[in-house]
Order: sequence, then C-alpha cells, then structure tokens
Amino acid sequence: MERYLLEGNISVKAAILGNVREVHEVIVDEKKKDRDTTWILYRAQERSIPIRKCQRQEIDALANGHTHGGIVCYCGERCYQTLADCDKSGDCFLALIEGIEDPFNFASVLRTLYASGCDGVIYSKRNWQNAAGIIVKGSAGASEFLPQICCDDLTSVLHELAKRQIPLYCAERKDAISLYEFSFPSRLCIAIGGEMRGLSKTVKNASRQNIYIPYGREVRNALNAVSATAVFSFEILRQKQRGR
Repeated sequence: MERYLLEGNISVKAAILGNVREVHEVIVDEKKKDRDTTWILYRAQERSIPIRKCQRQEIDALANGHTHGGIVCYCGERCYQTLADCDKSGDCFLALIEGIEDPFNFASVLRTLYASGCDGVIYSKRNWQNAAGIIVKGSAGASEFLPQICCDDLTSVLHELAKRQIPLYCAERKDAISLYEFSFPSRLCIAIGGEMRGLSKTVKNASRQNIYIPYGREVRNALNAVSATAVFSFEILRQKQRGR
C-alpha cells in the first residue's frame, strides 16, 4: 500500500477534512501548542486517526524541507469523482485541463479553480499521486476539496458532457471570439491547455465555441495555463454574480 507524506498545518488539515484519502497517521512536534494545531489534532481524534508526538528533529528527518511547521501526516491515494458527482444542481461549472506537466502549476490551477467556484476539474489519467505533497501544499489544500475527474478515456467524458447538456468551450485563439464579448451559460466546461502541447485535437473538435483572451498589446507568447485559468474562471464567476 502506497503511503504519501503531507507537510504543514494546511495540508494536514485538508487531508483530514477533505475525505478523499485515508489518513494513516498524524505526526506532530511535541512542543507545538498553537490553536490551529490543537484544532487539527482534535479533528484527527474525532476520526480515530493515530497521533504520534515526537521531537522536531524526527519530523525534519521525515520531511522534504523545513517548512512543515512541526506537523506532517501519512496518507493514502486520493480517490476521484465522476461527472455525476459534480453535476448535482442546475448550474454547473467544470474545467478540463490538458498538457500541464509541472505539479506546482497543476496545484496553482486547482487552487484558482476552487477559489472561483468551479464544481470539478477533468484531466486525463496520469500519476499525480507521487507529487501529492507538492500538489496539496501548492494548492493550499484546495486539491483535497475540489472534485477531480481523472479519466482513462477522454472521449467518453466528452460524450457524457454532451449528454448532460454541458457545452464545452476551448481557450483557443483560432476561430474564436473575445472572452469579454461572450456570455457564459449556467452550465459549461472550459478547456485550457498547457503552454507546450496545448489542447488535443479530440478536445478541440468537441468545442462549441473557441474563446480567446484579448491582450493590451502585441504579445508573441500566450499566457501560461495558470494565468489563463485565472482569467477565464474569474470572468465566469463575475458573470455569474452579475446574473449573466
């Protein structure tokens, strides 16, 4: 059974509260007495998670760095959700992410989507589990709360989106209209690709409309996926809050 180490108050708290992975053990500095840590340990006890108190040097030896703040936890693999899990109400805002290779960037994308009110993120199957510590910490715990649909067959997910009447829109400049001239419907999925490979042909062919971000000057290179995600997701939120 694989075990992954999450470091720091935010990561440990997210693992305990997120309920998307089993937490095997919380390890805490025996001298750590702040209110947040006390709250985390109380929640761990509620869930019958073993707690081990030890000296800070022992935690330093386990952790990858020195930013753990005196608390870490061992946990199992994250479980994933389905489209049905995410599509529970009339409104539904999903994001499809392709071509992101860096776990820090992936973490930032998840953090942004969660903050903007996204109901779930879709991506093709790959082993992000080995970077669990980076992703949970880099997303400030958002990765444990934002539903994730990790799929083997992207085509079938695109078909299910269509069946559920959730139109797909691509962040793509070809045959596109401006983001600020487009009115997003209450049910949608926005597809955003990484800088190197962008969106796949399969996803592009399923797009109902391509949408681009207008720039304030001539820019040779597009925004990276993290920045593009922020621009799109918060424009969707702005329109939602204004009642479209």
